[in-house]
Amino acid sequence: MLKIAYTKAHGRGELDLLLTELAYRFKELGLETRGIVQINSGCETERHCDMDVQVLPDGPLIRISQYLGKEARGCRLDPDALATAVNEVGRSLKTPYDIFLLNKFGKQEAEGGGFRDLLAEAAASGAVVIAGTNPLNADAFSKFSGGTATCVDATIDALLEWFDSVNST
Repeated sequence: MLKIAYTKAHGRGELDLLLTELAYRFKELGLETRGIVQINSGCETERHCDMDVQVLPDGPLIRISQYLGKEARGCRLDPDALATAVNEVGRSLKTPYDIFLLNKFGKQEAEGGGFRDLLAEAAASGAVVIAGTNPLNADAFSKFSGGTATCVDATIDALLEWFDSVNST
């Protein structure tokens, strides 16, 4: 049985904070976590935050956004930085782990790239997989999981309860 879930949040940065807190809670429980969480910075002074990802459990912090100017619109994702993050996480999967967290199953993953292969590898290994997504990519994540993913409310309590339920079977 695949142990795979996704959660959605609508507020700016809400999902990032939630999954970062979840990674911290799993670490407190003594669980080995792999993947990435997003840490936004510069939100106080700029219209757009800088997007950094922390490679779990204690890998590098990688800036995945690029500055396109104050008035820029559209995707600011730096594809080279994303590839670096994917490679770093891939290397971390060589040691045993219990949980794989992905800050966002986004456009890259929905189109077959980004962290998609690592998500599949983690799920196939028997690890618990939890990913954030947005409403635009939730259907793509469900298709990716073969319809087996559970949508969990975007709260720490709900995610921990789901985690406990799939680990007690």
